[in-house]
Amino acid sequence: MADLVARVREVLPSVRKDLEDLVRIQSVWADPSRRDEVHRSAQFVADLFTGVGFDDVRIVSEGGAPAVIARHPAPPGAPTVLLYAHHDVQPEGDPAQWHSAPFEPTERDGRLYGRGTSDDKAGVATHLAAMRAFGGKPPVGVTVFVEGEEESGSPSLSRLLEVHKGLLAADVIVIADSDNWSTEIPSLTVSLRGLADCVVEVETLDHGLHSGMWGGVVPDAVSALVRLLASLHDDDGNVAVAGLHEGSAAEVDYTPERVRADTGLLEGVTEIGSGSVPQRLWAKPAITVIGIDTTSIAASSNTLIPRARAKVSMRIAPGGDATAHLEALRKHLEEHAPWGARVTVTPGDLGQPYAIDATGPVYDAARAAFRQAWGVDAVDTGVGGSIPFIAEFAKAFPEATILVTGVEDPNTQAHSINESLHLGVLERAATAETLLLQSLATD
Repeated sequence: MADLVARVREVLPSVRKDLEDLVRIQSVWADPSRRDEVHRSAQFVADLFTGVGFDDVRIVSEGGAPAVIARHPAPPGAPTVLLYAHHDVQPEGDPAQWHSAPFEPTERDGRLYGRGTSDDKAGVATHLAAMRAFGGKPPVGVTVFVEGEEESGSPSLSRLLEVHKGLLAADVIVIADSDNWSTEIPSLTVSLRGLADCVVEVETLDHGLHSGMWGGVVPDAVSALVRLLASLHDDDGNVAVAGLHEGSAAEVDYTPERVRADTGLLEGVTEIGSGSVPQRLWAKPAITVIGIDTTSIAASSNTLIPRARAKVSMRIAPGGDATAHLEALRKHLEEHAPWGARVTVTPGDLGQPYAIDATGPVYDAARAAFRQAWGVDAVDTGVGGSIPFIAEFAKAFPEATILVTGVEDPNTQAHSINESLHLGVLERAATAETLLLQSLATD
């Protein structure tokens, strides 16, 4: 095993170079003008695994973004492991808010900055490092599956799994798209919240009115919308929608000081909700208003606005059903319309939550690999965010053991400005994966 650790360290410089080249490709599937870049990144990923010795490498698409499937057959008696990552990235936002160009990887203080450095092109790099450490000949069957539209909700994933199920079938599935407790302590993700969202539109008038002539008599849509959105939480910030599921979370010490440090919570701003931080973050529902359409300040006039819209995003605790929760949200919005305002709810995306049974020999091997690579035991954690495709994998391959790992840490800022990867975490994650594959071959 010590030789494998040394080999990972030897291949990391070449892996980092390839990661940096991959980060330079602006693979934002959500931006139609950059979809050619997503195709270019898929080809780049395919070339990487062809170069490491995989004979069967394919770029596939089932009506959506291109995905890469690279296969190395299992030696006799050995299991097959599916290694997942995604090569698409979130839009970069305002480039002026980045400390360095978002698509030019830049190292500062042991971290590599750039969009996708961690989420999730580092997942590709982790798998590549493990394959290079084995000289392209891992001791187990390996299928690398690199998706191209995860950041857009994986709309064609179910079709990919259905059409290519024979290629993707595996005994163990390793999904490298999650967090670690810190840069020094790894995590195994054992639960994820689901997702449901909708757009709610409020109408109070069939046309705008002079606010001086009619203000105080008839309601404007923005005031009605604000009151409606405020009804989604109680005064303490707990979700006030009836009928939502709440589970239980692991007893992990998550202090108020860490919350403030991890989030950038402003001085004087308090946390919301009741219960422990893990309970609120991993096992309770959450509702957030993520966008509002109304007249901008620059275009405003003394007018009662007739209609306004908001996008509402809900996270669903493991054990809940996304479809039922979205229906509960719709019912709440329609029943809490102030002043008789007309409310229309348009449903959006759905993703089911997932809880993992993290016991058995595969998890024992994973914990041992993490202990050797990191020098400490992994912490079992939940994730407040959603990775809906995990439920898709579980449905497609019910007999497979699913491991959710990753290279992110509390300072990664995935989806935000100045996203970064801790280079030490990349080395430890790649080492743990390499050791795990070796262990699965000998168990």
